[in-house]
Amino acid sequence: MTAVSTESASAKKRPANRRSTGALHSLTTYHVLLGSTLLLLVLGLAMVLSSSTVVSYQTFGSPYTLFVRQLMYAILGVIALVIASRLPLTFFRRAAYPSLIAALGLLALVLVIGHSVAGQRNWIELGGPFRLQPSEIAKLALVLWCADLLARKQPLLDQWKHLLIPLLPVSAAVIGLILLEGDAGTVFVMVPMIAVALLVAGAPMRLFAFGGLAVGAMVVLLSVGHSYRLDRFKGWLDPEADPSFLGWQVLHGKSALGGGGWFGVGLGASREKWGWLPAANTDFIFAVVGEELGVIGSLLVIGLFAAIAVSGLRLALTARDRFVRIASAMAVAWLMTQTLLNLGAVLQLLPITGVPLPLVSYGGSSLLPTLVVLGMLLSFARHEHRGERARGAAAAVDLRTG
Repeated sequence: MTAVSTESASAKKRPANRRSTGALHSLTTYHVLLGSTLLLLVLGLAMVLSSSTVVSYQTFGSPYTLFVRQLMYAILGVIALVIASRLPLTFFRRAAYPSLIAALGLLALVLVIGHSVAGQRNWIELGGPFRLQPSEIAKLALVLWCADLLARKQPLLDQWKHLLIPLLPVSAAVIGLILLEGDAGTVFVMVPMIAVALLVAGAPMRLFAFGGLAVGAMVVLLSVGHSYRLDRFKGWLDPEADPSFLGWQVLHGKSALGGGGWFGVGLGASREKWGWLPAANTDFIFAVVGEELGVIGSLLVIGLFAAIAVSGLRLALTARDRFVRIASAMAVAWLMTQTLLNLGAVLQLLPITGVPLPLVSYGGSSLLPTLVVLGMLLSFARHEHRGERARGAAAAVDLRTG
């Protein structure tokens, strides 16, 4: 009789234990996400300081100007991350349409008063050192709006018209405005975000087959229509054919990576940053990471990005709230697509697209929205943790009363 009672008591404890394990997982997700983000941010600040001294001195007469600006952006970004991590889910859902309208308005404004940098007219001058890149804000707006739209329309998504409208027309409007600015790199980040949103929402696989063909056709048209994009393909496929022009950046990026060995030449000791490697503090900062910190430092950076990806995917797979699932998946698609495009260009696995490495490359317009979306993921993890604790407490009460 005692053995039976013990077994029964043990069985009653199991549901509560499972709830506790779920709460622990959501709390672990929070801490892994927060720790990886802050480590990458600190590492990025160190690499911006190291890689930007030469160009900063040449441009401003001080080796520390660009670093000080990045530090200022990082402080503002951390404040935004903390605030976002404390916001409730209702705030993000209510911000969906206002953020989309603001992003569309800013993207249209760029076409009127935009400032061109490296052939792309996608900046708005705010005075002094401050510039705004609306396409970065549009990524965050698209995450919030798509997730809110698909979550609200969930009962109707088995119908094509509700699945695709208004999601595709509005997304196409955002992408069209960005293409008019000449920023194809951001478009290559946004397309996987939209595809992931549809995938999580339950879209049929044949839709992605048609979508893949459309994206392939778009890449061909974008490349054929602009000679500088064809040059990037040529420089990627055969950099040795024109090492002094088309292949210059690719070859010097590989030289930096290869020159670091296992442990690197030491922080601040890069040779390629002395005018040899273009965009050493922005698009090709990972090459400087490889040169100064070696294979070990490069793997550390990749490992931290992998930790962010796993944490975000865990939220997308385990969250009970549909908005959280879609928004988390889109955020991971944004950050990891951008990371892969950047690393792929440096490693000569992909053509150069000009997208920065999240949290590491110089640039406040990219850093601030990135930290906000990571703060949103932290908020989601806190929400899931509270939900698991509440369900665990309710299960414990049921066991006691039963």
